Amino acid sequence: MQPQSQLLMEKNKKGKERISGSEAVLRSLICEGVDLIFGYPGGAIMPVYDALYDYQDKLHHVLTRHEQGAVHAAQGFARVTGKVGVCFATSGPGATNTVTGIADAMIDSTPMVVITGQVASPLLGTDAFQEIDVVGITQPITKWNYLVKTAEEIPEAIAKAFYIASTGRPGPVVIDITKDAQFGEVDFDYEKVNHIRSYIPVPLTKPESVHDAIDIINSAKKPMALVGQGVILGHAEEELREFLDKTGIPAAWTLLGMSAMPTDYPLNVGMLGMHGNYGPNVKTNECDVLIAIGMRFDDRVTGDVSKYAKQAKVIHLEIDPAEVNKIIKADVAVLGSVKDTLPALTKEVKGNTYPEWLAEFKACDKIEDEKVISGEVFPTQEGMTMGEVVHKVSKAFNDDAILVSDVGQHQMMASRYFNFKQSRSNVTSGGLGTMGFGLPAALGAALGAPDRDVCVFIGDGGFQMTIQELGTIWQTRAKVKIIVLNNNFLGMVRQWQELFFDRRYASTELMNPDFQMIAKGFGIESALVDSRDNLDSAIETMAKHDGPYFLEVKVEKEGNVFPMVPAGSSVSDIRLE
Repeated sequence: MQPQSQLLMEKNKKGKERISGSEAVLRSLICEGVDLIFGYPGGAIMPVYDALYDYQDKLHHVLTRHEQGAVHAAQGFARVTGKVGVCFATSGPGATNTVTGIADAMIDSTPMVVITGQVASPLLGTDAFQEIDVVGITQPITKWNYLVKTAEEIPEAIAKAFYIASTGRPGPVVIDITKDAQFGEVDFDYEKVNHIRSYIPVPLTKPESVHDAIDIINSAKKPMALVGQGVILGHAEEELREFLDKTGIPAAWTLLGMSAMPTDYPLNVGMLGMHGNYGPNVKTNECDVLIAIGMRFDDRVTGDVSKYAKQAKVIHLEIDPAEVNKIIKADVAVLGSVKDTLPALTKEVKGNTYPEWLAEFKACDKIEDEKVISGEVFPTQEGMTMGEVVHKVSKAFNDDAILVSDVGQHQMMASRYFNFKQSRSNVTSGGLGTMGFGLPAALGAALGAPDRDVCVFIGDGGFQMTIQELGTIWQTRAKVKIIVLNNNFLGMVRQWQELFFDRRYASTELMNPDFQMIAKGFGIESALVDSRDNLDSAIETMAKHDGPYFLEVKVEKEGNVFPMVPAGSSVSDIRLE
């Protein structure tokens, strides 16, 4: 029996190939430059997988162990490459298993196209086996979604999906394709989309807003820049540096804005937010001008908005008009891509330096170092700390690896003590805070950037949420260095229970399995460190290992992440202990 793709390769009168809808899916992806797909097959998407059998030389498919793993892997791939991540899933539970990852991608602006199979059109609305309203479920968590019922719709739907996912403020798109559309035939003709009526990915920049912003910046005495992921998504790292170099303005980054500047860049004053650095949090309420660059004033950054930067004039550079004045009122909003708006500001602002203002950040750094950092990175107690492990791993990779992190205390420690030399080096779940994100995202990052080192830090709780993706890492031989910081607790929840719930540790202590035995079962080299005496040598062995490696480190059970802005408090009320 001839493969489906050969049976349908007939030419019609216009010279177009008549092919199946399932093959049209694959041809469309190839036209968009896709060469890597993450997914999990099933009945409703089986025609696409059957067609994929004949395209293995052009499209590499990674079989994850769970659909959620496929979506997170696509996210990791997208975050390190800047390309659109792609994943496949079948109908019913296959589709619903992607929802967490889609929601994560939406809130963190990650470009992604998720293609799901659906029951045949005549069965829609009948509660057929594995039928679920994918479009209805994912509508609130996608930039766009669409139900394809005929083969003829497939090329245009996919072209629109890639255009919408990758332009403006990026995000996920879902294309749900019925089984009869996959079996149907279409005269294949693919045209990339570069315009959709009523969709304006980049708003018009008003010259007067640029001029107003320049006037405010030029008159500032204590300006401060807040650097968000918009700089990375907009490929505007160089434009940011030119703006900061000329103005001399100190800049802090958000959790997702990390790596937009090198860690050791002289004007980089650290991380904003609940567990960010002392200086940028306190100085937010002391600066006279606040310049938000591609960031959305997340509540973990602002704390109590009624007490946030009330003394400052706020300039907001933003591509998404919906984010302007949503949380913090802007005195001037400069709409557009920061790759364009930053140079417009740089051209006209005055060159300046703020030595006294920068000295105030240095004074805060000294306080934080004495009260927090020195004891975390260079502890004197017997138990190992998360901070010292992160610091040592970063140094072992010359401060130039890609950092992937799961969600919890280790995430904050990794963000604080891992260093960066180049952009697109930080992959984490920011807005949704998805435990289980780290391991599959690291897989996607490693396959997206095979020439770079990838280190993923995971807590013992989050690790067990997607632990099955060790199988995918083993099968792909992705060079992921997995560091589990094991404190036998759901650490971040436990910290809150300690500080705000009188140490009532309800349902947060974990009885963990033998992680070494599990790693061995997946064919992954591993080591366990339960004493500081063995830490350096274990990290060195991991760094030198060519291939995936699993390192478990037993850290203090009741270590806490500081500084900390208590939930609902002002950023000025940041605690150092």
